[in-house]
Amino acid sequence: MSLIPATILTGFLGSGKTTLLQRLLTEAHGQKIAVIENEFGAENIDAEILVSGTPEQIIQMSNGCICCTIREDLRSTLSELAEKRRRGELDFERVVIETTGLADPGPVAQTFFMDDEVAESYLLDAVITLVDAVHAGAQLDTHQQARRQVGFADQIFISKADLVSPAALLALQHRLKHMNPRAPIEPVHFGHMALNKVFDLRGFNLNVKLEIDPDFLLDASAPPEPHLHGPDCGHEHEHEHGPDCGHGHAHEHGGHQHGPDCDHPAHAHEAQHAHHHHDDDVKSFVYRAQRPFDPARLEDFLGAIVQVYGPNMLRYKGVLHMQGTQRKVIFQGVHQLMGSDLGPEWRPDELRQSKMVFIGIDLPRDILVQGLEQSLV
Repeated sequence: MSLIPATILTGFLGSGKTTLLQRLLTEAHGQKIAVIENEFGAENIDAEILVSGTPEQIIQMSNGCICCTIREDLRSTLSELAEKRRRGELDFERVVIETTGLADPGPVAQTFFMDDEVAESYLLDAVITLVDAVHAGAQLDTHQQARRQVGFADQIFISKADLVSPAALLALQHRLKHMNPRAPIEPVHFGHMALNKVFDLRGFNLNVKLEIDPDFLLDASAPPEPHLHGPDCGHEHEHEHGPDCGHGHAHEHGGHQHGPDCDHPAHAHEAQHAHHHHDDDVKSFVYRAQRPFDPARLEDFLGAIVQVYGPNMLRYKGVLHMQGTQRKVIFQGVHQLMGSDLGPEWRPDELRQSKMVFIGIDLPRDILVQGLEQSLV
């Protein structure tokens, strides 16, 4: 049986998660979706949509979707759902996990790689983060969880964008882009949102494209690059499967990140922009190098870095030029979990360079850059 795709839906209180979920659950899209909620309450899915009262707290919807609460923990709930699906007791094609507004999506994401039973049944597709345009400024200023949710995202949707000025919306988009250059950011009207913006984003697949907007991250002196976006690069996509998946390798280690002011020529400068007045602790930076990496030195360095800074490393990813192989090496990680795999061969006309993006909380950029430099051949 093929792996069940799972989507993590996160966002601060009042950002519109419930509205989006109701849309997903009630629309006649032909997909049977299982929704796992941290809790039912006034803020959560409206009671009238649910046929409640089942002792197992798994609720069947009229259109075939189901909804359940997390009774003990996510791992046991996912395992139970998969088992009921195998036995033919429940019929669903994908899972959406709604976190509480104050939750850190990191441990939720790690569940899919740390637990063998879960990894055998599910494929983590993406983290979707909703940001409330009206209240985001204050929430990001005062709540690190709101900043973490942005840092983890594979896709960011801005709700209530029609309630703020165009200038305020632009400033918010710019701030979010500094925190997370990987994730596409777009205002959303829930009644008109295409499901392909929510599902099958392949944010956790090891794939060849590194989704960074080069116009944003390149310094003025560097030549423009072709625009790299989503996961549909035409190459086989590999599933990153946790510490012992048998293809590639993954380490369980321990991360951290810093500002946009590196002066080394190998690294992209983040464009300083008039709108950007916030010194958020969740930041991103990009590292580039054309000399190849020494595989053993790089592995030792990254292993040591995640041992020390793993809790603060939210998402990191790279396409690497490694000595001793004609193929690209793709790596990515979440907190202390890091995995890598071989990608396609470098094309003869292609510039061989490593490109890495790190997103995290107060990461020691200087230490990271120095260690990466020392890992080059």
